[in-house]
Amino acid sequence: MKNKIRRSPPKVSDPGAPKPRRPEKRAATGKPDGAQRVERTPARAADRREEPVRSAKAEASAPPPERLELRAGERPGERVPLILESPGAGDFHLIDSGHGLKLEQYGPYRIIRPEAQALWPPALPAHVWERADAVFSGDTDEEGMGRWRFPREALGETWPLALLGVDFLGRFTAFRHVGVFPEQIAHWTWMKERIEASKTPLKVLNLFGYTGVASLIAARAGAEVTHVDASKKAIGWARENQALSRMDKAPIRWICDDAMKFIQREERRGSRYDIILTDPPKFGRGPNGEVWQLFDHLPAMLDICRDILSPRAEGLVLTAYSIRASFYSIHELMRETMRGKRGTVESGELVIRETGVDGKTPGRALSTSLFSRWVPK
Repeated sequence: MKNKIRRSPPKVSDPGAPKPRRPEKRAATGKPDGAQRVERTPARAADRREEPVRSAKAEASAPPPERLELRAGERPGERVPLILESPGAGDFHLIDSGHGLKLEQYGPYRIIRPEAQALWPPALPAHVWERADAVFSGDTDEEGMGRWRFPREALGETWPLALLGVDFLGRFTAFRHVGVFPEQIAHWTWMKERIEASKTPLKVLNLFGYTGVASLIAARAGAEVTHVDASKKAIGWARENQALSRMDKAPIRWICDDAMKFIQREERRGSRYDIILTDPPKFGRGPNGEVWQLFDHLPAMLDICRDILSPRAEGLVLTAYSIRASFYSIHELMRETMRGKRGTVESGELVIRETGVDGKTPGRALSTSLFSRWVPK
């Protein structure tokens, strides 16, 4: 028998937690569909990728919002479990994973980052990993901070990337992210196909939009896009990506705002959207210190999103990262939220398939996040 080879990953530390504030209350309003409406207590959302975490002690002081009551009507059909796989696309592919790490290719750079769900040993030999251009070490949590090490040579802060016909900038951030979440390719491809198949321009709302890759893909396909993020840095980055993609005249509204506040205003204005993408953090802060707690505030957020869907809506997509829950939790929440809307709720996991150094050799599937998606048919 061959001896097993053990490879030691970089050391990482444990995360902290953000400081919350008391959420505001929202009065009930009557709506069509025969659906019951009740008082909501929304929290304010934030960009999980740009703000440092706060103390858990302070977090416990804020009371959770009141729970929603059951809506009237039949629940939509269901399709579970649905595993949406991204083998890689454009300038990205997953080379290998294991021992709590993942080895990825982003354009010309080979990058190593923490990945707690990579429980198995790496499939490729050590010398492949040793050729990495950048290695992130530090906190393994989504909100945790750390540092980048460049073993081969010093690299610049940014570099150009392309995905689904859109150019954008990769960036080495202190929160281990590089500006794109490739597992979302599955949702973005789904969205792109529906926009291109529509006879009239669709209106897309991208909540917690981060660096705008999804917004640019939607606009390139022919949609009118509203992009919302609480981080000024993220909005600035998104505008850089717009310029790099030569889409300065694309119909995109870039809005730096708290996501919950924004959708509340849109509901009062009677604004409607055909596709809504929402990628909320586990917890985070808005531009004025507002606090978002996913388990407390997600039901109210989805409830409002339902009400700002247009009569000809194509879908509502929720992605949830780094939470201790089954996809069934958000699946059943989505089905309850969409009572009376018919259609189907599809839920499961987003995974990325290893494809080796050449990007063509299929390997293991790495789970990255949970999702739930309502579609009208």
